[in-house]
Amino acid sequence: MSLEVRLEGLSVGYGAAPVLRPTDLVFPAGSFTALLGPSGCGKSTVLNTVAGFVRPATGRVTAGGTEVTGPGPDRGVVFQHYALFPWRTARGNVEFALKRLGLPRARRRELALAALAEVGLADGAEKYPAQLSGGMQQRVALARALAARPEVLLMDEPFGALDALTRTRMQALLRELWERSGTTVLFVTHDIDEALALAGRVVVLGGSPGRVLADHPVPAGPPDPALRESVAARLTTP
Repeated sequence: MSLEVRLEGLSVGYGAAPVLRPTDLVFPAGSFTALLGPSGCGKSTVLNTVAGFVRPATGRVTAGGTEVTGPGPDRGVVFQHYALFPWRTARGNVEFALKRLGLPRARRRELALAALAEVGLADGAEKYPAQLSGGMQQRVALARALAARPEVLLMDEPFGALDALTRTRMQALLRELWERSGTTVLFVTHDIDEALALAGRVVVLGGSPGRVLADHPVPAGPPDPALRESVAARLTTP
């Protein structure tokens, strides 16, 4: 399942410093949208507000028509840093994230093993983070987010710390998981090629405070050089 996400007149500030200008955006249920822009443009702030970690200064965020007032199991989050407990196995890390759902231990184990298998880590379920490569650790983080079967998946530069080959593999895995699940995905990145390779839509943010500079659908098929050039040009807007 998936949910539509709406930003309605959303602005965000930290103290007296505005971070995001009033913004209206709609992310349809089941869509895959990349939020693209340089550091400090507000793209992670948008993600954190949808996650319920940050409160709006004005406006609101809704998921499935319900106003977001805090974190919830309908929205899974994957960060760039894996944030795994080093004293827990891969399975233990995923199970821990399921505790908030009040599930019995046997059910948590079942869901954790299924999520690890889904990301190709069935054989690594009993390994500790120190025994896993960076790409494998990020798979655990992805499994942790997917285990509760969220209807919205929020990803904040999740592959930024990976080497090029591992990053490409993780991108292919994510695309495959999304096509299979139909979950609504918001994916933050500063990499144009990553955005165009993964998403069906690219929203370009820029400026300070941040604002939407462009909103491009990404057609299926081979990369479109003209689209890439257009997106790159918008990124240079002051």
